[in-house]
This record gives sequence, structure tokens and C-alpha cells, in this order.
Amino acid sequence: MQHYTSFDVAILIVELVPALICGLAGERVAQFADRWPRWLRILLPTVFVLPYVLISASHHMFAWSWCALYAVLPVVLAALLNSAAAVDPEQRGTWQDALILLALGLAVDLRWLERAWPLGLAGLGKLLLVDAGLYGFVIVRQLRGTGFDFHFHWSDWKSGLRELAFFAPIVISLGLALGFLHPHAAAPRFSMLGKWVYIFVFVAVPEELFFRAWLQNLIENRLALRLTSDGARRTALIFASILFGLSHFNKRSLHFNWTYVFLATIAGVFYGRAWRENRRVPASAITHATVDAIWSFWL
Repeated sequence: MQHYTSFDVAILIVELVPALICGLAGERVAQFADRWPRWLRILLPTVFVLPYVLISASHHMFAWSWCALYAVLPVVLAALLNSAAAVDPEQRGTWQDALILLALGLAVDLRWLERAWPLGLAGLGKLLLVDAGLYGFVIVRQLRGTGFDFHFHWSDWKSGLRELAFFAPIVISLGLALGFLHPHAAAPRFSMLGKWVYIFVFVAVPEELFFRAWLQNLIENRLALRLTSDGARRTALIFASILFGLSHFNKRSLHFNWTYVFLATIAGVFYGRAWRENRRVPASAITHATVDAIWSFWL
């Protein structure tokens, strides 16, 4: 966030609440929501339009077209996932799941919705998409095996740091050889811990939620119909890692950034390994946040 006011920070905190609820008590909330009438489960996410309304009004750039989009999009998402839950109780993945993941991924990667937000505050719009996705997949779809859980376990640190130890020599060697990393003499500072926390919350967790808890999870479930369990796990890991790498094609470059895509694809393999060991988002997010912190220090 840049050029923000105290009111913008307050809205950010409000937007974090759905993620906290899903991460701390998602299953219980989903069970409670099962007792709601169908129309309420589908229409409730219209409340996600409120952050846009409040932010845009406070910055004098409210537009009815964007308001309608942010009011309708979460409802469409909830309706599609409600339909997917009904036709696919085994959770093998449906066209509805694929369509939603494609739409969410492209909207963020291609920055379709950034013009709706004040300069420096587009991240609030991305966080709204995370909230809408969480509501749909956790509350409505009730997707199993995601591991989106903020009750940290020691195994999360063990898995996350182990994969970091495996990956760090590779990423540092390749990064230096490709000119992606530029080491300097500045010593690590205690303030870097705050940067790690920021990366963990606002970068690693959302990306691991999307690429591992939802994408890799559903691909693995779908492939399990045709492959052995190990074959499905390996293939899903590779496929999700390639898509994760491709999602970085426009990072730090005006053109297709092959170096970033290549390194991010390799990184995705280790993030996916950390997630799939116990199917835990915190584990892969620990690896992810630490790698990104190293990259940000040496870029």
C-alpha cells in the first residue's frame, strides 16, 4: 500500500477479517452456513462490495460500473461453487472450479481490476478477491484438504524450512548465474523480520492458497481418477508449479520475464512439496515467504 490514509488502513483490517475467520474456524463456520437457506448463502457475499464503496468514495473516484462488478462477482462465484458442490460431492473438480480459478488468476495477473482503486491501493482489490474465493471454496464449496489453517504446528516449520534448505542453494546459484540476484555487503537487519511477516501475510499466504490449496489440490483430485496416488501427486505438483511460474511472466519487467518464470517454476516445486507433505498452507507459505525475503534482499 502507498499513499494511504488511516481510513484505508482500517478498511484493510476489515478485509483481513474473512481470512482470519476461515483460517481459524472455517470448518465450523461452513457447518453453520449449511443451515442457511440457499439464497442467503449465495447472496451474502454482496457485502464484499462495501470496501470498494468506502474506499472509492473517500478518494472521490466512485463508479457505478465497478460497484456493480464487485457486488455481482462474489455472488456469481458463490453460485457456481454451490452448483459444483452439488454435482461433485467427491470434489474431483468441475468446470465451475476451473472457470473460477482461471478468472481469479487472470484478474490478478493481468491487473484487470486495478483501475477501480486509487493509486497505490490496488492491493485492497486483490484482497477482496481472496475474500470472495475463501467464502466460495471454504464456506460454500467446503473444499477438503486445503490446509488453510492459522493454527500453526511445529510440522509446518519443519516442512517449510526443510524445503527452504533444499531450495536455497539452487535458487542462489541459479539467481547469481542468471544475473537475477545481486549480492551486496549489507548485513541482515532485525527490521527484515517485519518484512518477512509482511511477505508471509500479503504475498505468500494468498499465493499458496490459490496455487496449492485450490489449484494443486483439485488437479490432484482430478488426476486420481486416472493415475496412481503417487502419479497424481507428482503430476499435480509439476502442473501447479508451471502455472505458478507462468504467473510471474510480467514481474519486474515490461516484457515476458523468462528468468523470473524459470526460477518461480522451480520455487513452485519446493513450495508444493512443503504443502503436500501434510497439506498445510502455513508450511508452504513459510518456504515461500523466506525465499521471497532472500530475493528482495538481493534483487
